[in-house]
Amino acid sequence: MQLEGKTVFITGAGAGIGRASAERCAAEDARVVVTDVDSDGGAETVERIEDVGGEATFYELDVRDADAFDRLVETTAEEFGLDVLVNNAGIGHPPAVVEETDRDTFERVLDINLRGVWNGCHAALPVLKGQGSGAIVNVGSLASILGLPKQSVYSLTKGAVLNFTRAVAAEAGPHGVRANAVCPGFIDTELGRQYFESQDDPETVRERMTAQYPLRRLGDPDEIAACIAFLASDDSSYVTGHGLVADGGYSAW
Repeated sequence: MQLEGKTVFITGAGAGIGRASAERCAAEDARVVVTDVDSDGGAETVERIEDVGGEATFYELDVRDADAFDRLVETTAEEFGLDVLVNNAGIGHPPAVVEETDRDTFERVLDINLRGVWNGCHAALPVLKGQGSGAIVNVGSLASILGLPKQSVYSLTKGAVLNFTRAVAAEAGPHGVRANAVCPGFIDTELGRQYFESQDDPETVRERMTAQYPLRRLGDPDEIAACIAFLASDDSSYVTGHGLVADGGYSAW
């Protein structure tokens, strides 16, 4: 088992990639700390893990709240230990050109996608550095490496997440701590479906997008969870500061 005996703390684990990652890490024999603002979704993730014999605990967490993040990381470290932090929580926004994107959208996306990742690393690094080991996996996006039109704020935050990950890797490496990012393409999650539903012709938009991927399909959350579990595990012990692109070949064109 890749993660046997490790404790993995995951944000936004009440659905989508976060839930799939929690289930994958639990299947690899980790104890999983499931966090989300959605208490029902988080509790369901724990139930799904426990139903197949895994170990998981749920805590409600808004990643924008730095004090709450600090307290929860401290509680986790004291009760279970802390080996891996997965900063997965994130949101998108309706398509709009820069000048038509409202300030409320700008602030909200920055707060969750960027401040949330900062808060997580700020809380976990003292613990991980202090014990001389650990891994951080930040969830970026295809927008970490490509500027997506009408997704300016999302692209801004996800690009920053990737470069921040590299900075953390450079700082924390001498203390035995690795930091990497996973950069998924379009994944078939609720967030993705919301994007399609915001279009005038959702099915046509979905078909056109799928045709842009060499694999001719959108990604599955379990496929990204496998990447996260790899970067969280000792199988990637010499990998740090890396952005693992899992995009079905989109960026190869």
